[in-house]
Amino acid sequence: MTPAVIIPTYNEFENISQLIAELRVIAPNLTIVVVDDNSPDGTGQVVDALAARDARVQCIHRPAKLGLGTAHIAGIKSAIAQGLEPILTMDADFSHAPRFVPDMLRSIEQADVVIGSRYVTGGGTLHCALPRRALSRGANLFARLTLGLRADDATAGFRAYRRAVLESIALDKIQSNGYSFLIEMLYQCQKQGWRINQVPIIFENRQRGASKISRQEIFKALGTVIRLRSENGRLQSPMPQSNP
Repeated sequence: MTPAVIIPTYNEFENISQLIAELRVIAPNLTIVVVDDNSPDGTGQVVDALAARDARVQCIHRPAKLGLGTAHIAGIKSAIAQGLEPILTMDADFSHAPRFVPDMLRSIEQADVVIGSRYVTGGGTLHCALPRRALSRGANLFARLTLGLRADDATAGFRAYRRAVLESIALDKIQSNGYSFLIEMLYQCQKQGWRINQVPIIFENRQRGASKISRQEIFKALGTVIRLRSENGRLQSPMPQSNP
């Protein structure tokens, strides 16, 4: 299997070159698919220059800032079309450290979905202010209690999927787009009974560039949880998971 990682970007000029360089060292056979939303700072052009020298670096250019969810979907569809597997997703700002990618790849050998989690034994956060940590914990608790999700870090964007999982989900029918997309994807994975593992990671708040999380995104995520509960109900079946 040839793995791929999907990295949505918007104004990540300060991070993307170093991130790709570290990924290339840690996982030399990884295909890196950057989905850039027409970043004004030239992120897409930086990736194009790297892609010209490395066939395993690709950039999907989109015309505007269209949202995290659709960026994930665009990258996932591209990876599926190329026959790549497993398919990882991660942020471009080093909150998801490349050093955890090998752990994700090992864990997916025994699972269908892997979540890089802050909230399992061995995981944690760095440089995150108390209000942000409290907000994250609260959002996760609300999603888990309302929807019956059994993953400790339901809002995590650092994930690995087997291709069959992604092919089983009607991606174009996912209604949420921003960070709430991650909750809806996890809901669909658990609903279908896919095996979900968790591996501990240290989530580090970005040191360069501006955060993309807004108060509006938070309210959208809460709305997504309420909509999923109203339309589909609370999940009841157990979700196999482990913390290798």
